[in-house]
Amino acid sequence: MRVGGLEFRLWDPYRSKLAAALWKGLKTFPFQPSSRVLYLGAATGTTASHVSDIIGSEGKIYCVEFAQRVIRELVSNVCAYRKNMIPLMADARKPETYRWSVEKVDAIYCDIAQPEQARVLVDNAEMFLKPGGRTMLAVKARSIDVTKEPSEVFRKEVQVLEGWGMTVLEKISLEPYDKDHSFIVAKPKA
Repeated sequence: MRVGGLEFRLWDPYRSKLAAALWKGLKTFPFQPSSRVLYLGAATGTTASHVSDIIGSEGKIYCVEFAQRVIRELVSNVCAYRKNMIPLMADARKPETYRWSVEKVDAIYCDIAQPEQARVLVDNAEMFLKPGGRTMLAVKARSIDVTKEPSEVFRKEVQVLEGWGMTVLEKISLEPYDKDHSFIVAKPKA
């Protein structure tokens, strides 16, 4: 909706894990005007477009997405209108395949539906995260292991982050917005 030349959009916590985390009291928010962001699992760009608004025209958001149909929607419906969004059709599990097109970033946002989500985030952080940068991980317990309790899956993903040398700053359950989901914010130890 536009009012007086300004655009207002709904940021729905049922459609965006970042919005859900904010609704649940997220305190650490690494996105600022002119930030550089690597977004793993950008999908059709719902959350990425809100991050795009926040970082503004001086910022950049590298949108990694693997699915062909989904990235077509991302490109034609979102990136075509937002010049600070760079779509990359790539597998987030293989950051070496897109390292030539991504600079060092202030933040990495990871929202992928596959096993070893924390490991994928760590691999990308090793390659792209600036010193002092932050990571955000939307953990989908049922995408990792449907046979385990979500709390056990969340604990193991935290262990992966800490094992790599990250300090967990926040852990937030995303219920009731997303069942069996957790949101983890971390930073590399100094």
